[in-house]
Amino acid sequence: MSEELAETLQHPIGSGFGHGSTAREVIDGIDLSGKSAIVTGGYSGLGLETVRALASAGAAVTVPARRLEHAKEVLAAAGLADVVTVEEMDLADQASVKAFAQRYLAGHGSLDILINNAAIMASPEQRVGPGWEAQFATNHLGHYTLVNSLWPALAASGDARVISLSSTGHKLSPIRFDDVNFDGGYDKWRAYGQAKTANALLAVELDRLGKDSGVRAFAVHPGGIMTELQRHLPKEEMVAAGWMDAEGNVREGFKTPEQGAATSVWAATSPALSGKGGVYCEDCDIANPTDKESPLARYQGVDAHAIDKADATKLWDLSAKLTGINAFA
Repeated sequence: MSEELAETLQHPIGSGFGHGSTAREVIDGIDLSGKSAIVTGGYSGLGLETVRALASAGAAVTVPARRLEHAKEVLAAAGLADVVTVEEMDLADQASVKAFAQRYLAGHGSLDILINNAAIMASPEQRVGPGWEAQFATNHLGHYTLVNSLWPALAASGDARVISLSSTGHKLSPIRFDDVNFDGGYDKWRAYGQAKTANALLAVELDRLGKDSGVRAFAVHPGGIMTELQRHLPKEEMVAAGWMDAEGNVREGFKTPEQGAATSVWAATSPALSGKGGVYCEDCDIANPTDKESPLARYQGVDAHAIDKADATKLWDLSAKLTGINAFA
């Protein structure tokens, strides 16, 4: 093992699970009774399956939702209405995020699991807040503010985990520190890539800042999954990308939502990760750094810019400046 890998722990640990594992399988035998969890976007796709798995293990789960009544209906239909609390929150609205966090802190002494799952992908150009690009603002800045606002509860746990959902989309763009808001011209995929890199770097810096308080953070690539995340993409674009054929049949290799939720659930609960953190995970294990010579380099492993410690600190500082919040200042 190289000194660099030994330092970052960015290499598989032989979890015993893999690409086809489900959330139900990775949480089997784990008791979360008495534990609290928050899952953003926990009422659709893999977020819903994540909530289902955590609740099945006994966790008290809160789902903050932009579409409050819709979320309640979905969770009720899934048989989770009696075990999940739904609260209003819009990640694109900083005031809404802070208000949710304050309500949560008022009613809970601690928080054991925070899964930053919600996201938008390749959306048309949109500005939110003070002119922020919407994908960066929603996927990253919203979750950054949520983490910092909930910090007292995370620290009070003494053994909390924060899961930041990234994706192989991170390979599309590093952080564009000279133009994070794409003021120089919008590209929906580069904007998504930057946001997913930001999600990965959030885990790197949060783990560094939080580990002495017992808070560990992990970035997760859930895998390719057909969910509401694709709502902004026309079928023709997905066919051209090779995600499905002309008849709409999804290509082999895509995961079901329950398989997609597995890595988040594993990272949030696995005893094998005790004492570890600040790493990028895929297929229910810690990922390898990207092998640039591999024909699968676009789809496997983590690129160096998504686990760069200096960039992680730089992004945290920029986020603090933009949002006006920093629990570690």
